Amino acid sequence: MICALCGRDVEKLTEHHLTPRSTLKKGETTPTIDICAACHRQIHALFSNKQLHDEYNTLERLRDEPRMDRFLNWVRKQDPNKKIRVRD
Repeated sequence: MICALCGRDVEKLTEHHLTPRSTLKKGETTPTIDICAACHRQIHALFSNKQLHDEYNTLERLRDEPRMDRFLNWVRKQDPNKKIRVRD
């Protein structure tokens, strides 16, 4: 399975809501992307739910953010079977 952010072929993907569910009204839905656990943890380490809601609510905006871009360039070189530590 291919991560929508880093492009690595990983065994398992997680679903990331582009707009955090906690910021939605009851019954509202949001688009999701399938990403690897490392990218998912990195997103939540870098950004608050408010930032994700207001600024980083598309795949392109996440990819273009400089800290996330640096992480993606690094993680693409890592073994997809290895657990990746994330930093803020």
